[in-house]
Amino acid sequence: MAALCYVGYAVFPAISASGTKVHIGNAFVVIAAYLLGGLYGGLAGAVGLSIADITGGYVASAPRTFITKLVIGLIVGFVAHRFGKISENHRQSHIFKWAAISAVCGLGFNCIFEPSLKYVWYTLLFPNPDKAASAIKALLAVTTYTTIINAVINSVIAVVLYMAVRPALKKAGYLLKVGK
Repeated sequence: MAALCYVGYAVFPAISASGTKVHIGNAFVVIAAYLLGGLYGGLAGAVGLSIADITGGYVASAPRTFITKLVIGLIVGFVAHRFGKISENHRQSHIFKWAAISAVCGLGFNCIFEPSLKYVWYTLLFPNPDKAASAIKALLAVTTYTTIINAVINSVIAVVLYMAVRPALKKAGYLLKVGK
């Protein structure tokens, strides 16, 4: 799953708008959380996308990427498995509903968390007034729209892919019972 997260970022084109990248790596973080649970799914995303940052020339942002992707996985996994119980036998409509809700929760939270973490990072941990000002601007300006667009695109992709592969995984006996 970490490799899929990496591929979703590094191989598929990424569009940069004011420092915010639109890519499909987060979709695979969400799918990993559906399949493996929040912790392992988040770790897969954290590792895969941190490696993508490092190999893509964004070494300085890799620690923040690790934290944000881990949190996305934790939230998606928590909502999907604790509340939706998506790894149990339910109607497709139930699985679809909770897959969508959990993706929106995890990626929606990231829309606020990522720029907030960047602000704290450059204000308290590694003071850089210009980058801190840029991060706070991101909470209020155009890059937030890019983050929201990224969240919507990745939510749709994750839910569609998960709903497509889930029946085959279940039939083959590879659908894990997460949360048990």
